[in-house]
Amino acid sequence: MTSVALLRQITDYANRADPYPLYAELRKTPVVQDEAGPYVVSTYWEIKELLHDPRISSDARNLSPDAPMGPAQEEDPNLPPTFLRLDPPEHDRLRGLANRPFGPPHTPRRVHEMRSELAEIVSGLIDGFRDREGGDGIDLVDNFAYPFPVTVICRLLGIPREDESRFHQWADTIAASLDPVSAEDREARLETTRQARSDLAVYLAGLIEERRKAPRDDMLSAMAAGHGPDGQLSPVEMISTAALLLIAGHETTVNLITNGMLTLLRNPDVLQRLRDDPDLAVPLVEELLRYEPPVQLLPQRTTLTDIEIAGTVIPKGASLWLVLASGNRDPQRFPDPDRFIPNRPDNQHLGLGSGIHSCFGAPLARLEAQLALTELVRRLDNPRLLQDPPEYRQNAVLRGPRHLNIAFDGLK
Repeated sequence: MTSVALLRQITDYANRADPYPLYAELRKTPVVQDEAGPYVVSTYWEIKELLHDPRISSDARNLSPDAPMGPAQEEDPNLPPTFLRLDPPEHDRLRGLANRPFGPPHTPRRVHEMRSELAEIVSGLIDGFRDREGGDGIDLVDNFAYPFPVTVICRLLGIPREDESRFHQWADTIAASLDPVSAEDREARLETTRQARSDLAVYLAGLIEERRKAPRDDMLSAMAAGHGPDGQLSPVEMISTAALLLIAGHETTVNLITNGMLTLLRNPDVLQRLRDDPDLAVPLVEELLRYEPPVQLLPQRTTLTDIEIAGTVIPKGASLWLVLASGNRDPQRFPDPDRFIPNRPDNQHLGLGSGIHSCFGAPLARLEAQLALTELVRRLDNPRLLQDPPEYRQNAVLRGPRHLNIAFDGLK
């Protein structure tokens, strides 16, 4: 099969449920170029090298004018680019300022101290399953995996409880915009998405101003008041960063939890091991990030100069796709890569990226998945899939079930 045909099949929705045989075929040639399209890198060591290479840019402005653009970006054109789409030194300034109220070294216990609140949110959502006991079951995505991370991000940012439902609506609308749509529906959805982004930005601007005047113990207050060696975030940079946390943090965690529960239900022996030993959750989530990563590929990369990788010269300004999910199944790096081994040793996967753009919210995503999966398997009596494979999202980058219908006999 030609590389062109392979790439079309990988992005074809018909293969969304199981793209891994296609990745195995793709890895036979570590670097391929789609016909007049992007250069695609599919093997672990080459992807890892490029993720740490300063000659690789995340800024789309460095693409050649004739280079093809990747799938739609989750950015607001009315706001400055987030650090996700920038290179050093501007990337380092923005990410460093955003990280001050979120994690080490300035706020090392922010995520850890949320553990009890996260557990409370998980328990409350599972309690809501009670009226489905022994009946038609639940949709894990709509009833759990979607609302959980949005609620968490609201609490982290300091969104008032009475406004959380509005945040859920904005998140749902903007998340839906990341999936492909027919040409006739595109304009209507663009308008809906623009309105949601505008409403979100106006709301955040007002809340940031409130927090500047009367700070609280939350991230928006810390960003509004914080000063570091690089100064502080401007108001529009704060809005852009907060919106990034909402969308990027939400989407990856939804897929991680849903892919995780699907994998456990397909591997009942592992599900029982987690039920018997909750401490297994830590290595198990790492293996999930390798085996079924929530982000399958990074399409928004380009080269700042000609680069030779695995014998292929990628010219300056070329569109570059790094297929993380393929690298995670590379037998040159992971023995028996197509098996789910929950306590796999030396599991240096690419599930949360690597290098300067490694996942900003990784500690929070890991903790959310650990708590969610542990509590789901503990409390659901005899959980089972009602459809396998489930209906997947249209998006080839953010791969995960759009619905995951589960039946169970009761709640513990």
